[in-house]
Amino acid sequence: MTEALATGAVIGILGGGQLGRMLSVAASRLGFRTHIFEPGANPPAGHVADRVTTAGYDDEDALRAFADSVDVVTYEFENIPTAALDVIEAVRPIRPNREALRVSQDRLVEKDFLTGLGLTVAPYANVENTSDLDAAMRTIGAPSILKTRRFGYDGKGQARIMAPEDAAQALADMAGAPAVLEGFVSFSHEVSVIAARGTTGEVACYDPGENVHKDGILSTTTLPANLSAAQRMDAVLLAGRILNALDYVGVMGVELFVTPQGLVVNEIAPRVHNSGHWTQDGCTIDQFEQHIRAVAGWPLGDGSRHSDVVMENLIGADMDRVGEIAREPNAALHLYGKAEVKAGRKMGHVNRVIAPKS
Repeated sequence: MTEALATGAVIGILGGGQLGRMLSVAASRLGFRTHIFEPGANPPAGHVADRVTTAGYDDEDALRAFADSVDVVTYEFENIPTAALDVIEAVRPIRPNREALRVSQDRLVEKDFLTGLGLTVAPYANVENTSDLDAAMRTIGAPSILKTRRFGYDGKGQARIMAPEDAAQALADMAGAPAVLEGFVSFSHEVSVIAARGTTGEVACYDPGENVHKDGILSTTTLPANLSAAQRMDAVLLAGRILNALDYVGVMGVELFVTPQGLVVNEIAPRVHNSGHWTQDGCTIDQFEQHIRAVAGWPLGDGSRHSDVVMENLIGADMDRVGEIAREPNAALHLYGKAEVKAGRKMGHVNRVIAPKS
């Protein structure tokens, strides 16, 4: 069994964005220190972490020094170069593990993994050239969506194919990158499960939240989600199967489509997740503390929800509303300290605590 980290230990975090920031805050509450590794200058996580290394993921000396300075390494995003992970893992454990990263970094590998577990995903096919796309269109058809296999997020790296004549432009939009064609799923709404697994194999899942996206970016997550008791149980059990199959340690986000035929897995994210931010004000133990507990070898906390919550992302010009939001009763603001407001950029979020749990 993995020995639990003692108070005062240092947790290394790859990535210095808002998720790294909130992980650092959670770690400090448990008496841990954090060391951020981030190529960009002045990252949001650096404002609250104990130490920041500013270096590229190709800087082996910096990676090695970073690994030497910490007790365990985790990450806030999944697109970390394999070579960088090789350097770190030779020195310190990485949690969640490399297999979780390998699966989630490639949409095709991810879908093959999920279907191998007997889970349902959208119809899909590998697309690397025109002939692949032609064959995929014959079986999947339109409407569909072409996505790069790697490095896509918040709607980036995607092209919709609403009719067969759109296919050529969609392929051109991929700029030569390997892609996967996904058929559209007829769903009533999307939900996500934030699930955690500890070093002992214990699993704890939060209540599923109902998500609404705008322009490919998560807009709101509402708790409770519109699910039957059976659907809620299915969602939680499904997430647990994924965690156990990966021998996972940490928090994962599992996005699901709700259909008349059952739940369809959209994608998994091996990290704390935007749709889990509601836990900061709806639970005693939020997703960030849960992740720190898991990677530190601590017991998982009770993730029970005590309140109904609506989480709203503050994106770009939404920052103009901060003053009025700050005056709202039951509105908890979480701002990320980003220096520049940009269209489509996540600047913060607000959790509106509606009532005690219904």
